[in-house]
Amino acid sequence: MIDRLGTDAVQGFLEDTSNLKSGWSPGVFFPESCEEAAGLLRSAVADGRRYMVAGNGTGTTGGRIPFGDYIIAMHRLNHIGEVEQTDEDTAILRVQGGALLQDVQAKAAASGWHYPPDPTEKTCFIGSTIANNSSGSRSFRYGPTRKHVRAIRIALPQGDLLEIERGRYLADSEGRFSLELPIAGQLSFMRPDYGMPSTSKHNAGYWSAPGMDLVDLFIGSEGTLGIILEAELQLRKAPEQVIACIVWFLTEDDLFAFIDKARSGASGVAPRAIELFDRNALEFLRQSYPEVPRNTAGAIYFEEETTRENEEGCLEAWMTLMEECNAPADLTWAALDAVGLTRLRDFRHQLPVQVNEWLRRQSETKVSTDMAVPDGQARQLYELYRDACEAEGFTCIIFGHIGNAHLHLNILPKNREEFDRAKRLYRKLVTEVIAMGGTLSAEHGIGKLKSEYLVLMYGEQGIREMVRVKKVFDPYLVLNIGNLIPTNFYEIET
Repeated sequence: MIDRLGTDAVQGFLEDTSNLKSGWSPGVFFPESCEEAAGLLRSAVADGRRYMVAGNGTGTTGGRIPFGDYIIAMHRLNHIGEVEQTDEDTAILRVQGGALLQDVQAKAAASGWHYPPDPTEKTCFIGSTIANNSSGSRSFRYGPTRKHVRAIRIALPQGDLLEIERGRYLADSEGRFSLELPIAGQLSFMRPDYGMPSTSKHNAGYWSAPGMDLVDLFIGSEGTLGIILEAELQLRKAPEQVIACIVWFLTEDDLFAFIDKARSGASGVAPRAIELFDRNALEFLRQSYPEVPRNTAGAIYFEEETTRENEEGCLEAWMTLMEECNAPADLTWAALDAVGLTRLRDFRHQLPVQVNEWLRRQSETKVSTDMAVPDGQARQLYELYRDACEAEGFTCIIFGHIGNAHLHLNILPKNREEFDRAKRLYRKLVTEVIAMGGTLSAEHGIGKLKSEYLVLMYGEQGIREMVRVKKVFDPYLVLNIGNLIPTNFYEIET
């Protein structure tokens, strides 16, 4: 165990990409084994300590930033095991929670396998991606992280170490779980009693479904129910090759017609990613890519896995779709090999760089959304964002995972007055998206920044349901207090 106390020791843990300020902590612990991590929690009450689990600082919601809590840093729990094939099409890989996503993906790829989840920031910890049920562009085909986790080893808040294999602990017909633990003793509790949004991506609050698996309660719980120390990941055979294109559209009608056809598999296409850039996003990208066509309404980036045998037919199918939707074929950017694929992905990743460059010249930070709506309402979400921002006169961009009806809106205020108006608009947009059957967060989670809005989604009773489950595992409230659940609900819950 490595521990460091004092202001200088914790300074690097008081920030992430959320821009949340004023965090503080008395010290940071670096456990070097699962037992050491569990031991910190086991003695937390006696030591008079609360703990905040720290990932690698790539989160956007302030989830790792402490406000008086000690820090448990996962950096030394970073072992990656060996790939073990289980059948012709799948393999497993055992990893510790502090392993970098990019290293996990590289280990899988070196053996000819593929770990599908693809959050944009590849230096995140794998445990953090599980705690946040992370996703990305490939989620259109493969779903979020929870679909690729076969087991987790978790340190519970009272100090128990629990291995949860998928399929071992299921809610009974009444929705009840029962566990017998060495330290916590007999735990018997009902799954959270509320409905889930009918979206294809969702990461806001504890998962709940009839007959659910206990592992899914912990996935997406943002470290509030325990520390994910190890995980067994399911791998797939690596695709033989991948093609990708950026397609430009002159009208929004053509753009959304293309999206609808691509999502439905028209002409035989089978995309694994469908991403949107609105006209304002393209203006930002033009600063680094002056060849971006002008006078376009937006663009779509797509990927599809192919083989050498079917690549030509795949390209023909996409060309048919482009022609049907009036996309200028001569302007299309295509990637038919790994080098080209990297270039097109770099184009997508350059967008936040340009946004941050713009913000550095302003006095305020951005106001951004991570909401999704049910499939079939993607255009309504796009138009809701666009019309609301145009009415307010905001500089903004709309981009993201349109295949999952999940779009990011970044409002870029020029001054404090615009920032205040943007925050008011954000609350209004949350209310409208929830009324559409949508989710407050599709992939980034809630953390500290969005916990107050979670009440809009679940209502006070829904938050009390989360508190009820939280207190089953963490009766003394020692772990990740302030994340996900608004802190005032701990005070009113009996």
